[in-house]
Amino acid sequence: MKNLQQKNCFHLPIAFCLLFAACTSQPDKNQTRTVVLKYATGFSVSVVNENCKMVTVGYPYQGAALGYEYMLVKKGTEIPAHDKKVQVISVPLTSVVCTSTTHIPLLDYLGETEKLIGFPTTDYISSEKMRQRIDAGKVTDLGIDKGMDIEKLVMLKPSLVMGYTMTSDLGQLKKINQLGIPVVINAEYLEEHPLGRAEWIKFMAVFFDKEKMADSIFNAIEKEYLSTKDLMANQTNKPTVLSGVMYGDAWFMPGGKNYAAKLLADAGCHYLWNGTDDKGFLQISFESVYAKARNADLWIGASDYKTLDELVSADKRYALFNPFKNKTIYTYTARQGAKGGNGFLELGYLRPDLILKDLVKIAHPEMLTGYSLYFYKKLP
Repeated sequence: MKNLQQKNCFHLPIAFCLLFAACTSQPDKNQTRTVVLKYATGFSVSVVNENCKMVTVGYPYQGAALGYEYMLVKKGTEIPAHDKKVQVISVPLTSVVCTSTTHIPLLDYLGETEKLIGFPTTDYISSEKMRQRIDAGKVTDLGIDKGMDIEKLVMLKPSLVMGYTMTSDLGQLKKINQLGIPVVINAEYLEEHPLGRAEWIKFMAVFFDKEKMADSIFNAIEKEYLSTKDLMANQTNKPTVLSGVMYGDAWFMPGGKNYAAKLLADAGCHYLWNGTDDKGFLQISFESVYAKARNADLWIGASDYKTLDELVSADKRYALFNPFKNKTIYTYTARQGAKGGNGFLELGYLRPDLILKDLVKIAHPEMLTGYSLYFYKKLP
């Protein structure tokens, strides 16, 4: 995971990919989708025959013109005719190397924790289940993300590497694939709806033949999210919200079409930049932010600062904002892993229902009686 990624006001995890040519075998005309998707738009799954499925990632990185396809074939069964460039993957997987902490909860929730055998910089992992495996020496640390130790990875002989990218540059994963190890992309970070990102648990499930389990898990998450959203649907008192912090000469914050802005809106907040059309992150001068947000009610997502003193020591101008004066600044650092990993950055994509409940409790303390903040905490 990247340092800037970890410090942004809302997590912007990324995924690495490898392009493979489309399968040349012709699916049955009655081909049906095996995975029903309600929010996710970045992938689909269809049947070739009873032992083979095609997984398509339609938008693997920002600005991508083409999608990628993978042929999943049950072990011990015949592989359908296909172009020699098509990546064939035997399922269910017996082992996997992941490259983003957002992949870890997908394994945990599907009961496949033990399948992870390698990861770049294992200190980033917060999951207690996975940390037990790491501490027992069952997960190999592969070094820094873009500088992964390929020789060490190849020696592990994983069934699959689940990676990520923000561009068409294949980098090290092209080398890994050339060495005979299948590589696939997880593009969850491009989903615009919070529940769309959570729905990528169905993507992971296909590689373990656990689609029904994934459906059940996702449906429970969706139910919690929607019930909380409905609770706030008629809320007229909407506190104004500022987000983000300064990096260099610019203040980074979610755009108005960013999934973080969607969460704030569903939580009954008035995000001060919700009128912008940006799906990513805005870069704004301090002066512009101050002019618009100095009297904000709340400052939610002030990076990973631990105290108000630490925040103001980074930039004394932060003390000029009302949320600093009123001590209404919140960060997503309530859950830290044993080695310093951030629970929000790891689990947040899969559990937007918990993020939403946190935001509701912050903005409307009288709601959700008995609920305690899970990811967020107020800066002391």
